[in-house]
Amino acid sequence: MTIPLDPHTRHKSLLAPLRLAMRDFAEVPVRAALDRVFAPGARVRMCHPFGDLAGPQALYEAAYAPLVAAMPDLERRDYIVVAGPAPEGEDWVGCAGDYVGTFERPFLDVPASGHVASFRFHEFFRFVEGRVVEMQAIWDLPELMMEARAWPLAPSLGAERRAPAPATQDGLVPGPYDAQAGAASCAHIVAMLQAMIRHPGEGGPEVMELERFWHPRFTWYGPAGIGTARGVRGFRNWHQIPFLAAMPDRGRHPEGTSHHFFGDGPYAAVTGWPNMQQTLTGGGWLGLPATGRRITLRSLDFWRLEDGLIRENWVLVDLLDAHAQLGLDVLARMRAFNKARPGFDRETGRALA
Repeated sequence: MTIPLDPHTRHKSLLAPLRLAMRDFAEVPVRAALDRVFAPGARVRMCHPFGDLAGPQALYEAAYAPLVAAMPDLERRDYIVVAGPAPEGEDWVGCAGDYVGTFERPFLDVPASGHVASFRFHEFFRFVEGRVVEMQAIWDLPELMMEARAWPLAPSLGAERRAPAPATQDGLVPGPYDAQAGAASCAHIVAMLQAMIRHPGEGGPEVMELERFWHPRFTWYGPAGIGTARGVRGFRNWHQIPFLAAMPDRGRHPEGTSHHFFGDGPYAAVTGWPNMQQTLTGGGWLGLPATGRRITLRSLDFWRLEDGLIRENWVLVDLLDAHAQLGLDVLARMRAFNKARPGFDRETGRALA
């Protein structure tokens, strides 16, 4: 007699054939795997510039078809796969990893290097009755632009480097699902974030109690454009200080935002679309000026706990969308540089066929 899997282990197993098909990417098996795991009308919420899509085949045509055309030997490499229940009663699977391939043709007009290239992804899948009904995904397109030496905006304050797999090499969390461990990991993250938003409204950095939640040697793997930081000092210098100086009303405008937290063993994750809303009243973040404009942010995150403290944190933010809300089209600015590159139209900066 086969013992049924708990729902969260089962959801990871249902997603596994799609991940496997994308490891040696080819159109027919990937399309078939998408159709098997996605509900026909699944809501797909992709990062800028892809936008919202309806159903798995729209996802393939809009995002994967041009990507595999640019990287014909494309492969997907997951280093985190976690699942669990959000407090709202939703069941999620979260995946983090890299898309890797030989960059032979332009992608979104990012110039091809002819060399191996990669960029990070964070993708979340909501399951209902054994099918994916919603996907929320950020691809770190600025990372690909930087690899191609085509990033047209301010340099990162943090270190630009490939985000690694978990130091413990246990990010592909197996079943059976441990509800107690998952809940404990999730509760630690929620408590940390509740303390975090006390600053600056309720006092200086001490009100965040960072040392109570974070390991002394923690690493924060931010998106390309912000970069990686290590320890409290690095985290505050390269991310938090410029972020809060620019948007001190962080956490005060929850309307229109959502957060879906879940834990799986020593890992926790959050997805939301968007999950932050704040006002750019100061300058310096990403090299941007103070516009006084309120923007929403999409941030999809994973944390790994060790000895009851956060040791690693993988963070992706849809920075192209944030810039677009401020009236700055990053891809258009990149295409302005492309006008001087061989293989691109001298008027539009778009790749020639």
